[in-house]
Amino acid sequence: MTEATAVDLDFGDDGLIPAVAQDADSGEVLMLAYVSREAFERTRETGRAHYYSRSRDELWEKGATSGNVQTVEEVRVDCDGDSLLYVVDQEGGACHTGYESCFHRTADGEVVGERVFDPDEAYE
Repeated sequence: MTEATAVDLDFGDDGLIPAVAQDADSGEVLMLAYVSREAFERTRETGRAHYYSRSRDELWEKGATSGNVQTVEEVRVDCDGDSLLYVVDQEGGACHTGYESCFHRTADGEVVGERVFDPDEAYE
């Protein structure tokens, strides 16, 4: 990964841009989070996914606490420059609730995903 960006990104009025994380092998959508300019730069520098937590108001590296890191294979930008796609190699589960993907239930509440770790153990 390089530090330079060849396209203009629109971080909007709040300084954040949505980023979808997609599993590089399966193509499954793992999660959606927000990225600040600093998180984007850290991702590009380190090759590991960094995001911005709106609830905690801080930068965070995916998996720094749980060990379920995302190694970023490629960053794609949508046509308007206001959304990102992180194509990642996911270690463990992407969801902080222990599931492989944050999109592990239907709108009717049916669980369709697989729990791959115990969040109580991961976030002690």
